[in-house]
Amino acid sequence: MEKKLRRTIGKEAMFLGICGGLGKYFDLDPTIVRILVALTTFFSFGSLIIVYLILAFIIPKEDSIII
Repeated sequence: MEKKLRRTIGKEAMFLGICGGLGKYFDLDPTIVRILVALTTFFSFGSLIIVYLILAFIIPKEDSIII
């Protein structure tokens, strides 16, 4: 089965589902990914927020069907 990066939906998604999707893709706990994103955002003076929002528009949701 081919791995695909998708945003999570439901209980796993806290805000747009990016960290949950990255956690599934890299076989990590989504909480660890959220902590890493928060720390990286803090130390990059907030510039990661723009990248996060761009990823939210680029990465499809889990239930999306791409033809």
